[in-house]
Amino acid sequence: CLSEALYFEARGETVEGMVGVAEVILNRVDHVRYPDTVCGVVNQGTGRKHRCQFSYTCDGKAETITEERAYDRVGKIARAMLDGTPRQLTEGATHYHTNAVAPRWSTRFERTASIGVHHFYRMPMTTAQR
Repeated sequence: CLSEALYFEARGETVEGMVGVAEVILNRVDHVRYPDTVCGVVNQGTGRKHRCQFSYTCDGKAETITEERAYDRVGKIARAMLDGTPRQLTEGATHYHTNAVAPRWSTRFERTASIGVHHFYRMPMTTAQR
């Protein structure tokens, strides 16, 4: 699930950009407001209009891997992150978006980093982690 998410959400980014997206997913796994598995986080809201947490899961397109080299690359990053690589790039971010959009929530959350075309945000501290 993490490899797939990185492939569809960040394969065109630098390694740092892909790691940032992986950090968001893993930070959500650790957060009480989100499912406690990577697949649960990635697929949360899938199939419900405007409820998808990750746009590729609700764009109506089949999730078809067409770039094997890119998939191998994101797979290595996913493995490293799942094996415990420290999450230091996004300072605990639980959200991100590309610079092409400006979601409403981005004005309420603290921006913690900008990497490539993504801006990263942390939810207010009023909600605890697991």
